[in-house]
Amino acid sequence: MQWQVQVMIFPALLFILVFNYIPMYGVLMAFQDYNLYKGFLNSPWAGFKHFDMFFNSPDFFRVIRNTIVISALKLVINFPAPIVLALMLNEVKNMAFKRIVQTISYLPHFLSWVIVSGFTISMLSVDNGSLNILLQALGIIDKPINFLSMPENFWAIIITTNLWKEVGFATIVYLAAIAGVDQSMYEAASIDGANKFKQIFLITLPSITPVIIIFLILSIGNLLNAGFDDLLLLGSSPMLRDVADVIDTYAYRTGIINNRFSYAAAVGLFKAIISVGLLTGANYIARRAGSSLW
Repeated sequence: MQWQVQVMIFPALLFILVFNYIPMYGVLMAFQDYNLYKGFLNSPWAGFKHFDMFFNSPDFFRVIRNTIVISALKLVINFPAPIVLALMLNEVKNMAFKRIVQTISYLPHFLSWVIVSGFTISMLSVDNGSLNILLQALGIIDKPINFLSMPENFWAIIITTNLWKEVGFATIVYLAAIAGVDQSMYEAASIDGANKFKQIFLITLPSITPVIIIFLILSIGNLLNAGFDDLLLLGSSPMLRDVADVIDTYAYRTGIINNRFSYAAAVGLFKAIISVGLLTGANYIARRAGSSLW
């Protein structure tokens, strides 16, 4: 019976092999002056030429700054949000209301960024955008504002949009972890006079801390993954490039649009190496605290 169970994971292993490991051969491009017609075997070697070009590029500090700032804002704001929502939903006793809120909150996760960005652009539009109509109706502004052309507003827009799209889906994991907490501890705490807030801070949060730590490690490992679809769609305006251009969009623009394949591969490899270092460091610190991925 054991071999039947092991065979079930074969398609997943095959998928990972084909789409994750075999493409790693393309990392060679970062060390070559890759020519599409010559291929990997015949393209001339360039050493660390493309890495030097990236480090000395005038775009380097802007791209790194945007990546770190957007990722840090997502980590600080969007990471604790589903934990708070899960704690709030766990205290709701009306099951019908609880299910409605859960459905409404995690439904946006299943929408593509094309749909979400279109909805956001429409809402913030100068012409009949609902936000401008509301602000004018309240007398807060006199004329419509083009929010998506103002760099100072972009980070707030991208963080808020990400929060709305993903907060509900991440909440499911934490609700499942909370459901596994021993209910007798709540009963004992209630007898001892602990109110709901004390039960949350003294029982619920400590009980789900291992799950929180694991997701925090993964979030830190993805710190340089500031986003691609959302930033490419919402930050496409040249006026927003100074605040919207991150490593992924920069690699896409230089590699795919400008046909600088080796340069883009070097940028991507640089990000991957830093991400592995962040993941390893975060896991080491978490292991010292008693909970880690490995």
